[in-house]
Amino acid sequence: MFRVDQFIAVCSALIAFGTTASAATPETRRNEDVPSVMVSAPTEGREIVQISDLQPFTHIAYIPVDADLSSIKVEGIKMVKAATKVRSVTKANDCDHPGGEPGAPPNCTRTTYQSRIPAVKVTFSYRAPSDESESAWSTFDVYFREDEIGPRVRRALSTGKISRSAAAELFEISTVRGSTQQLVLDETNSILCDGYYVDGSWVHTNPSCEDSVTYRKVASPSPYITVKVDSAPSSLEAVVGTK
Repeated sequence: MFRVDQFIAVCSALIAFGTTASAATPETRRNEDVPSVMVSAPTEGREIVQISDLQPFTHIAYIPVDADLSSIKVEGIKMVKAATKVRSVTKANDCDHPGGEPGAPPNCTRTTYQSRIPAVKVTFSYRAPSDESESAWSTFDVYFREDEIGPRVRRALSTGKISRSAAAELFEISTVRGSTQQLVLDETNSILCDGYYVDGSWVHTNPSCEDSVTYRKVASPSPYITVKVDSAPSSLEAVVGTK
């Protein structure tokens, strides 16, 4: 028999797992994954430094599943400096003295983006349902290395001579809805002992029985659409020559 306290324990574990997943998946996720991390030992001032690698050149973005895919369009293209590392400095002293508004969590970590390299930033917009109106426009960015864009295009960007319509012809967009892994109770391989409450405490009917709750992963449709942006090789130079 599946008890109330067991159900709460199972739900708490699932909620914790879901919270971790959602924290890594904002409404419009950026293409800056962190595959590796370097952490320094605390210094005399109780300072911990963490340096993480970024991957800005995946050409991938994530948008809500209810977004209007036919509305995706180029808003702008320009030369920028893209960060490839992020440096976080945590000072324990700041955590001990949070300051700020009463009840606010301590803000003891300072983050800076570093190791910037030349890149081409392409901004896209799309329409999606909004709480405030029937739909609203949002944006996402993808980054290309300089050598992924032809020299004539780069020269045109440096002089600002690429129009929005011309920029739209430089890229090809593909979309796919993937799946995510979720934890669910594995009833077949779980042991949930029968019992009863005594003064608010759960007592097993069989003293030798021990609860053993296990979970299994199941695939479910992702709440996000993966947008992949590729350069259109046949158009990269032709567009600049004709626009």
